[in-house]
Amino acid sequence: MRRAINILVVISDRGLSVQKPFSLLVFDCSQDQAIKKEKVVNSKKLLTSALTAGFALASAVIVSGQGLVVSEKRLDMVGGTNLYCAGYVQKAPVAAAKRDSSSTANEIIGSYDEQDGWQYSQNNLMVVNAGADKGVRPGDLFSVIRPRGELKSHWTKKGDLGVYVQELGLLEVVQVKGNVSVARVRNSCDTMLLGDLLVPFQPRVSAAYSLRPALDRFGDPSGKATGRIVMARDQQEVLTRDQIGYVDLGAEDNVAEGSYLTIYRYLGKGNPLKTKEFKESVQARQEEYGSFEYRGGRFSNQAPRKRGTEADGSIRTTPSVLRDRPEGLRKVVGEAMVVNVRERVATVVITRVAQEIHTGDWVEIQ
Repeated sequence: MRRAINILVVISDRGLSVQKPFSLLVFDCSQDQAIKKEKVVNSKKLLTSALTAGFALASAVIVSGQGLVVSEKRLDMVGGTNLYCAGYVQKAPVAAAKRDSSSTANEIIGSYDEQDGWQYSQNNLMVVNAGADKGVRPGDLFSVIRPRGELKSHWTKKGDLGVYVQELGLLEVVQVKGNVSVARVRNSCDTMLLGDLLVPFQPRVSAAYSLRPALDRFGDPSGKATGRIVMARDQQEVLTRDQIGYVDLGAEDNVAEGSYLTIYRYLGKGNPLKTKEFKESVQARQEEYGSFEYRGGRFSNQAPRKRGTEADGSIRTTPSVLRDRPEGLRKVVGEAMVVNVRERVATVVITRVAQEIHTGDWVEIQ
């Protein structure tokens, strides 16, 4: 027997929730019978009816005597270049990819397209100095990396953070020779150069998407480890959602991949135009602009207050207020998720923002 039912689907895009009912036909089966029929919801129709600009959600719906079963496609928090090309800062020596005791670093030494230029990207055929002598086989995958140098930052108190390693993409070996191999650039996040290093490809798994509590802009400290955003990818200084940063919290601080960090800064911080002047708008008494005949009291509505119960003391200035207020007042400006952890530094992706995020902003483990 066929019957129509209404289903309420909730689709959330990291904070945006949309609730859209839609109808579909299902088959009612008794408890004693095996489920024989199922209706697969067309992902295109679901996308059109539930969210005009969003993501495709494939759902299979079955009705039995016991109830309704809904299966959903897994959604990852990060993917693509943010997962495999975010880069990292490593304290240990950057090891070359090799399967034997040779000390020669595995690197790109040529290209079948080098007559046309010196930068390479997806689908270019490359020559690498690793062949059958190093146990390389057709189909092997290598990540392409480029160590850029030691990361130094005045934002951190840790001292030596390690070497910043840029991740450029993925090579797939298509033919193996004696001491070299031919590899195709399967994916490229940036242009590759001769001399870029190869390391064995390691699959990475993103944390699954889940509904998060609303971002609390006035949240109190968690009491866990704190650090700073010491650098951002591509020399950025101002960050927003889905962009990559590096924080001076690592494995030694018990940070794990998938951990969430609160990004905050102290009140009064975050303006690149530094000044130490705190001049009030006008003086306590201002009378130069009133008429001689009709002027009233010599008080400006922009002047600061005077101390004392009868306002007979000195004026209360901005510096005196800042000096006397409790320390540590802060505001939450965003949230980040850890995608890669090394010894002293973790790579994070910005997941939510309340305003622009700067290098130098503080982070704490949630």
